[in-house]
Amino acid sequence: MSEPERVWFNPFLPGFFDDPYPHYKQLATEHPVQDHPLGFWFLTRYDDVLALLRAGQSVEVRNMSDGPVQQQVDTLGEGDNAGVLIASMLDRDPPDHTRLRALVTKVFTRRAIAALEPQITALVDSALDEMAERGSSDLVEQLAFPLPFAVISTMLGLPPVDNARIRDLSGTLVRSLEVVTDDETARAIMAANIELQALTRDLIAWKRANPADDLLTALITAEHEGQVLNEDELVSQVILLFVAGHETTVNLIANGTLALLRNPDQLAVLGERPDLTANAVEEFLRYDSPVQQTRRITISPYEVGGFEIPPGAFVVACLAAANRDEAVFGADADKLRLDRTQARHHLSFGGGPHHCLGAALARLEGQIAIGRMVQRFPELTLDGEIEWNNRINLRGLDKLPVKVHATLHG
Repeated sequence: MSEPERVWFNPFLPGFFDDPYPHYKQLATEHPVQDHPLGFWFLTRYDDVLALLRAGQSVEVRNMSDGPVQQQVDTLGEGDNAGVLIASMLDRDPPDHTRLRALVTKVFTRRAIAALEPQITALVDSALDEMAERGSSDLVEQLAFPLPFAVISTMLGLPPVDNARIRDLSGTLVRSLEVVTDDETARAIMAANIELQALTRDLIAWKRANPADDLLTALITAEHEGQVLNEDELVSQVILLFVAGHETTVNLIANGTLALLRNPDQLAVLGERPDLTANAVEEFLRYDSPVQQTRRITISPYEVGGFEIPPGAFVVACLAAANRDEAVFGADADKLRLDRTQARHHLSFGGGPHHCLGAALARLEGQIAIGRMVQRFPELTLDGEIEWNNRINLRGLDKLPVKVHATLHG
């Protein structure tokens, strides 16, 4: 009897973008540690993913061995593109990561985030008023995108910008986090990076001339042990904060809302139990993670699941698969359950030294947006066909048409 054909991670399977979780479950069951034919390793089990994130491996591409992934990095990092791909704290190891994170942490504090609650609440209520007036709306266009975009823009202290253009550019740029298989996409990523860097440099120059009590001014002037951010580091940190500050939260709000609409029993539970809102957001993050994957590069031989991964290997840790691991979240891990006691154990914000700096802000925005929406519109329903953004990593919706049944907020 011949050995069954091995199942490889394949995001180009029919239906993957609509629902990748059956594929992830099959991988975790049949082939949880993969030395993938395309030149990277792929992990899907919770314990393996968490151990890798905590293992002190590298995130710097210079430590990667030659191969297909290295070739993609070289292509996307040519010429003027190098800065944003290697100078953000997301892409640096200690001691650079420690220094960069310390500088940003000085100004991205929990107190500063908590102080945003009244503004976030006002923005949400204004969007909900418009939804009530219209009756039918695209939730992505009306709430999920403009809310985090406005919040991070205000935090940074940015002047009015072309929201639609920056949305397009950041949406293209984040595809650099995925396997790029065609030259056209690679060229689009490179062009978006160059344009976004130029826009960011202009914004920084404007802020130097117009300092204020905001995050960007603080980043320009922040010191850690006598060091400040150099220009390239400053540009990269601002792009990281700006892109990560809205892209992921858009997905949290939209994906979480869709999960409720597809599970009306849980929508009813949240309507009756507003005290569950904080835990509900953790469950949304677990159930359909806004960031599906992260990566590490081994700097020494690394053992996992009976395999030894050699130094210089590019290892993809599938957060989304880990978040559905039945060994951690129970036999109903594929179901949405807002009172799940283990929900906060999800890995959607990563782990180890590179744990997401913006986790508290994302949680706050998600709790206010979804919590107030459900209380305002307990009979919220889908109102047409949804559209996924067809991204492998930053999985989310481009369109979520909904219908509300409510009067104006009084």
